[in-house]
Amino acid sequence: MAYKAKQVIRGAAHVYGDNIDTDRIIPGKYTKTLDLSHLADHVLEDLDPTFRDRVQPGDILVAGDNFGCGSSREQAPLALKEAGVSVVVASYFARIFFRNAINIGLPVVEIGRHTIADGTQLEVDLARGEVRDLSAEQTYAAAPLPDIMLAILDAGGLVRYLQITGDYGDS
Repeated sequence: MAYKAKQVIRGAAHVYGDNIDTDRIIPGKYTKTLDLSHLADHVLEDLDPTFRDRVQPGDILVAGDNFGCGSSREQAPLALKEAGVSVVVASYFARIFFRNAINIGLPVVEIGRHTIADGTQLEVDLARGEVRDLSAEQTYAAAPLPDIMLAILDAGGLVRYLQITGDYGDS
């Protein structure tokens, strides 16, 4: 079954630095719930207490190196997605965070070093692997996501993708 993920995402940038671990994204004391809105209420609160009030649906989180390092908690990308973040752009992601994000349906794009400023309007083309800073008229190249990852994102995450396709890897 063929999928066509949303190719282009536009939104305002919320820019943070390097080595933001999963405990800074969603503190562990809030992870004992299945209520995603509760996670979203506390997203990034120790790093930026104003984030939850400022983020709008469709906004883009931008970070430096090693975003999502630390534990393998799936609640970190879930909290960002539930808060309205449409895509996370970073210089580099911790690999477990990267895969957890794809698996729950949150697009992630690596662009290397950047000079994106907070509040900048961005346009992210997932298939082409481009992030355009519309304010500075600058384009950052990234590796395009593989078709399977685009299909997982389009389905809304890995579980939904498997439900739709029935592709459980059985031989």
